[in-house]
Amino acid sequence: MNVKKTFCIILLIFILFSTLTFVSADDDRSYTIDQAYIDLTVENNGLLHVDEQYNYAFDGAFNGVYRDIPLKSGESIENIKVDAEGAYPVLKVSDKDGYKHLKIYLYSDAAHTKGIRDCDVSVFISYDMVGVVTLFNDVGAIQYKLWGEEWDVGVGSLSAIITLPGTSGNEYYLNPQDYNESSSLQGWSITAQSTSIPKGEFYELLVLMPISDFNDAPYAKHVNQDGREMILKNLEDSINGRNFWNTSYLVLGLLSILSPIGAVFTYFKYGREPKVMYEGIYERELPSDDPPEVINALVENKKDIGKPNMKGFEASIMNLIDRKILKIYSEPNSESDTNELILTFNHDKENELSPTEKILFNTLSHFAKDNALNLSKLNDKFSSETQAKWFLNHIESWEESVKSQINLAEYFDDAGSTMINVIGLGGIVFGAIIAILGFMTNLGNGFYALIGGIVLIIFSAALLYVDEDIFGRWTESGRVFYLKWENFKKFLEDNSLIEEHRPESIVVWRKYLIYGAALGVADEVYESMKLQMPNVTEYDDDLFRYHYYGGYGLFNGAYNTSYSTVHSSSDSGGFGGLGGGSGGGGGGAF
Repeated sequence: MNVKKTFCIILLIFILFSTLTFVSADDDRSYTIDQAYIDLTVENNGLLHVDEQYNYAFDGAFNGVYRDIPLKSGESIENIKVDAEGAYPVLKVSDKDGYKHLKIYLYSDAAHTKGIRDCDVSVFISYDMVGVVTLFNDVGAIQYKLWGEEWDVGVGSLSAIITLPGTSGNEYYLNPQDYNESSSLQGWSITAQSTSIPKGEFYELLVLMPISDFNDAPYAKHVNQDGREMILKNLEDSINGRNFWNTSYLVLGLLSILSPIGAVFTYFKYGREPKVMYEGIYERELPSDDPPEVINALVENKKDIGKPNMKGFEASIMNLIDRKILKIYSEPNSESDTNELILTFNHDKENELSPTEKILFNTLSHFAKDNALNLSKLNDKFSSETQAKWFLNHIESWEESVKSQINLAEYFDDAGSTMINVIGLGGIVFGAIIAILGFMTNLGNGFYALIGGIVLIIFSAALLYVDEDIFGRWTESGRVFYLKWENFKKFLEDNSLIEEHRPESIVVWRKYLIYGAALGVADEVYESMKLQMPNVTEYDDDLFRYHYYGGYGLFNGAYNTSYSTVHSSSDSGGFGGLGGGSGGGGGGAF
């Protein structure tokens, strides 16, 4: 599983969701509703009169505004009137899918020839509603959204005045309570002031009135049952439900700390290294006689301990060169001033190879011609998908062969690193879920879920890239083994230490260079050699020649080319299918 690719897909999906809020408006214009005023008058005949005022601030050119008023079964709207301050309005009314659709064109001139641009306009709408006031056997009631969730933008604040038919026995409730700034009931008048209300949210009024305040009430809806107890129970259930989800989003946001807590627990349970009786500062001699590819797998590749990487592959090649199983020479490039690096194969010594070395030997000889492999042109062979797949498959076989030589449990306990991978992958999935839930809700605490989800994704993804020995741990013998080889690596990196303990034998320098390659410090070893042995470049030595002409870079480049060839070709699997071509797309405007 390609964890990096998976994480990138999740991140791209989240970015896509995050940008949806902005695609509904043109880039060169915008508007806000800074203030809304709602006046409701409940008549004793059951009619509800509504006066609305919306203060718009326009940035850019606009044709006008619209207002959709939903109508439930049995409801109707009458006497619609519109006016404006700061523009000249023209109203068009239509019915649209259960809504009364008010389209209000705004003009900057009385002749209605020019639209509006960069201005403030107050729009006034008034109408009467029938069937909104409901009369039960025991109570009169009205439930009315002062602000609806279907507005394209939020509102800076809302002021409301509700005039009731009677002066006593009235009860009112404003929800969601998050948006209540102040409210009061005095006689037959309720006043309310809200905080800012975001897009997608509503602000609703519920009023219970004595049934005696209404006379016959032909414009009201009549329900032959008691309503007060039912209404209050429904209200309580709704508030509790909203509070439950608001709390749930807060809890989901707080759950983002589970991944760090899990990481800390994993570290203390599995990641702390055992105390060992070793206090060495550096090592001059090879700490063990293990092959260089094994040292690479155990010491250098901390991302996946026990698995070699291309530095181990290089070190193994250098080891075979040192043993005269592979030979290196250079020859001038006929097309440039550079030299080409040629690798030849001594098949007479194949019987000296270990199973792992045989895989490497056969992998390289596969690309040879007349027993010679031009390393400088090896990269060109892997533009072919067939050759690239063959090479990668044999590299994987070599890696598995190296791993089979190592009894990892003798050196390293990977329980903690395995657990942290599970925590990381689970955290990415869970973080994406709670971030999307937080993004899609309009509840205030959804913000905490959104932020918590993002933090959880980032932290969990980071866990997948830490070295295995952070949360895993070495065994006692493995810890000593690791520390000795790390101290040997320090010795190779520090020229002052090498100068103090300079090896006299060229054989030792070869070993330093081979194991320096396995540990990722071959360049530092070669620089020390040039300082301590100024005539090193005069040695007719295959191993030094391989490093001097950049053998590692050639093989690493070949591997990267093979990987790119194989994986880029897999991306074109749907080519030719209907709808799969590049370009196209679409667009639109309002």
